[in-house]
Amino acid sequence: MASIPLTTSFPNIQFPQHRLRTSSIRYSTPSDSKRINHCRFVPSSPTLSNSKHIKRCRFAPSHFNINRFNTKPNRRFSTATASAAGASVAPSPSPAPSPAWQGAAIKPLLASIATGVILWFVPVPDGVSRVAWQLLAIFLATIVGIITQPLPLGAVAMLGLGVSVLTKTLTFAAAFSGFGDPIPWLIALAFFFAKGFIKTGLGNRVAYQFVSLFGSSSLGLGYSLVFSEALLAPAIPSVSARAGGIFLPLVKALCVACGSNVGDGTENRLGSWLMLTCFQTSVISSAMFLTGMAANPLCATLTLSSINQTIGWLDWAKAAFVPGLVSLMAVPLILYVVYPPSLKTSPDAPKLAREKLEQMGPLTANEKIMTATLFLTVGLWVFGGFLNIDAVTSAILGLAVLLVTGVVTWKECLAEGVAWDTLTWFAALIAMAGYLNKYGLISWFSQTVVKFVGGLGLSWQLSFGILVLLYFYSHYFFASGAAHIGAMFTAFLSVATALGTPPFFGAMVLSFLSNLMGGLTHYGIGSAPVFFGANYVPLVQWWGYGFFISIVNIVIWLGLGGIWWKAIGLW
Repeated sequence: MASIPLTTSFPNIQFPQHRLRTSSIRYSTPSDSKRINHCRFVPSSPTLSNSKHIKRCRFAPSHFNINRFNTKPNRRFSTATASAAGASVAPSPSPAPSPAWQGAAIKPLLASIATGVILWFVPVPDGVSRVAWQLLAIFLATIVGIITQPLPLGAVAMLGLGVSVLTKTLTFAAAFSGFGDPIPWLIALAFFFAKGFIKTGLGNRVAYQFVSLFGSSSLGLGYSLVFSEALLAPAIPSVSARAGGIFLPLVKALCVACGSNVGDGTENRLGSWLMLTCFQTSVISSAMFLTGMAANPLCATLTLSSINQTIGWLDWAKAAFVPGLVSLMAVPLILYVVYPPSLKTSPDAPKLAREKLEQMGPLTANEKIMTATLFLTVGLWVFGGFLNIDAVTSAILGLAVLLVTGVVTWKECLAEGVAWDTLTWFAALIAMAGYLNKYGLISWFSQTVVKFVGGLGLSWQLSFGILVLLYFYSHYFFASGAAHIGAMFTAFLSVATALGTPPFFGAMVLSFLSNLMGGLTHYGIGSAPVFFGANYVPLVQWWGYGFFISIVNIVIWLGLGGIWWKAIGLW
């Protein structure tokens, strides 16, 4: 074999089966790479139907040898083989690997279908219409699909709507009636706001400002992150966007700056406690505002359809303020005691944050526009009732400002796949849950549970306590807060009301718990996989402390919160 010198150019080399034209071939030492630019294979073999263009091909061998090689142009050889540490150019290329399956995950899909089919053929209980039972079968099959996710959530919801129309369980207008509800559109619009907030850098600026002021100790650093996240919660309804887009990068950077890294035994120096603290408090900040989590408006919608009472933005915030504030203060401190970091002070954190702020410079024009738009929108969410402007109209006005000023473009809105996916499955759940109520299934379920729980002879307070615990800890079986809310919220609210619980009080408590229960697992809410995926906290500890903090939250929200709700006349 003839070895190629370090740099050799070949104007045109022809092989019997393939003609290889090159403008240059460069051989490098093993520490570098071999580049072949502007290469073209012109096949004469029937197995290659089209020409193939190869640009910037890299090899990293110690030798590049060619059998019977000659560098003269247009010389023909009966055999030519180029080998580079296992990489070769042969007359007959190996067949391309078969493409990976792009369809649904088969086992989760079968589980979803089996749920619907089995329930479909179960004898219909007395007091339930056949069409209501069929819709329940489709609804639960859709919920199982949303939990197991054989396809993206929006696709699962569309399949559910399609089956309901195909089986004549719902008319087309009824199946897609949820898309006429303002709440799914409010959520989609909120995602567009989040895009502008993150794109302009305003979110990072707020977070860095808090850290620069309060981050001199580990506990102070934790509190600065907790309250900066809570401050952003009403403006960014996607808890996963807040966690993944703003705070996880900051938290990881701070952990590394303080010498706490994954995989080298220093996780407990700061990162384990900080990751767990930021996660557990993210569910609290989500519970404090109607716009704190994407599924919170679903609670408001189901409340309106069940008891004909509206939960306003200010109603939610006022009721959640005291227990939420106490939880935000208590949870980091409790975790600091039971799961302490070995690093008690973090003097580098404020310096790092100030450096980041200096690099960012003064507020940009887009950040100023974004700030003004957020104040305008949140202000209308708070005081819109006095001006007869609802929440979705306020959000449309805010988005219009961002679009006209170019802070967010319509192309970027169209690219927000999560927003459109959320709009789809949210509207589907609203439609199916609404017609379950209209078909009388919810009232039947409520009467059945009332007979059971009412037969226990307990007061409404104790009965409601049992329902609350069942609702909360059943979240272990849900990978989505929205799926849990869609499946159980209306039924439990109806049962609680029938047992004597003040309807609006019951709706508010279930709404708050629909956020707090997300802290149980590493998949129960959008921020869970974000922080757990940083790999600072083992799974067993994540679940263990999740259960422990759930008890803390229940005691604070139902104990101290109950006193506060009594004081403001909620019950």
